[in-house]
Amino acid sequence: MRPDAVAQAVDAALAAYAKEPGPLLEILHAVQGELGCVPPEAVPLIADGLNLSRAEVHGVISFYHHFRERPPGRVVVQVCRAEACQSMNGDALADAVRQKLGVDFGQTRADGAVSLEAVYCLGNCACAPAMMVDGELRGRVDPARLGDLP
Repeated sequence: MRPDAVAQAVDAALAAYAKEPGPLLEILHAVQGELGCVPPEAVPLIADGLNLSRAEVHGVISFYHHFRERPPGRVVVQVCRAEACQSMNGDALADAVRQKLGVDFGQTRADGAVSLEAVYCLGNCACAPAMMVDGELRGRVDPARLGDLP
């Protein structure tokens, strides 16, 4: 990732949110929205801009599963791993998706076509098990019939 693109994204996020109370999450969302991720080289820039340690910034990035340090694949597949989906055959769904895509959670396929992410509630508990494919929510997903995954 180009250093100037990272610096511009961080500067824009700091300008927009630094004066807000507790702006770190908003800034991280803004940077990821612009770059597709929060690259490691953004951490010291954000830390300096908010007068935080690099460890504090990195701790927030690593705590929340939503934030990623590398750009995702062209398609992002998210599988719910929360309790409601687990109780409705979520493990079988997760296994089927991993097998079909050829990657595990937190990985991007070598061709860059798809990333697989575990999420902990898509808000579709009544239609468990649920998954999201490139922003499209799918409920009552049958592991035997996954459909049009890349």
